[in-house]
Amino acid sequence: MLSGDIPPNQTIYIKNLNEKIKKDELKRSLYCLFSQYGRILDIIALKTPKLRGQAWVCFSEVTAASNAVRQMQNFPFYEKPMRIQYAKTKSDCIAKEEGSFVPREKKKKQEEKAEKKKYADESKQSAVPNGGTHGASNGGSTASFRPGSGAQEAAAPNNILFIENLPYETTGRMLEMLFEQYPGFKEVRLIEAKPGIAFVDFEDDGQSSMA
Repeated sequence: MLSGDIPPNQTIYIKNLNEKIKKDELKRSLYCLFSQYGRILDIIALKTPKLRGQAWVCFSEVTAASNAVRQMQNFPFYEKPMRIQYAKTKSDCIAKEEGSFVPREKKKKQEEKAEKKKYADESKQSAVPNGGTHGASNGGSTASFRPGSGAQEAAAPNNILFIENLPYETTGRMLEMLFEQYPGFKEVRLIEAKPGIAFVDFEDDGQSSMA
C-alpha cells in the first residue's frame, strides 16, 4: 500500500501525473475527477521543477479522501497511472478551518478559494431543473460523474448513459478518461446547448450498466 504508515487525513498526495498538461487544465481535470468523492476545499498543483507531475487534493472529510485513495489508485489519468497516498503534512486549508493556520501567500490562497467557489457555483447553475427529475439531490451534488437517479428510474436500461450535474469546466476528454476503463465504451457526447449534461455510448446495456 502506497500510503505506508502515514495516517489517514483529509488531503491526498498524487504523483506520476503527466507533466505536459498545463497547470490550469490539470487542476480543472483533478477537480472534476475527484469531486465525485466529496467536497473539495483546495487543489494544489505547481509547475516548479521539483513539483512537476505532483498535486495535492484537500477534501472536507477524511472518508472522502480515503475513498479517493482506494478507488482511484493507478487510474489512467492523461495516459499515466496515478500514484496516490495520504499527504504527510496537514494542508493549509485544513489548518485554517481548525484555527491553527499560519498565513502564507495569503493572496494566492484567497484566489484559489475564489476559484473553487466559482467551480461550485457553476456546477450548481448547470444543474437546471428539467421536468422535475432532479428532485432529491440528498447531498449528492458532489458526485459529478454519477448518472442522475431520476433519469435511471424513468428509463429501462439501455446502452446509453445520461449524465447530469457536470461541472461547467467538464470536457469530453475528461469523461472519456473516466469511462474508457469500462469494456464496450464507444464515445462521449456533450450537449453544447445545455452545459452540465452528457451522453456516454456503450456497445450494449450490460456494459453500460456495469459502468
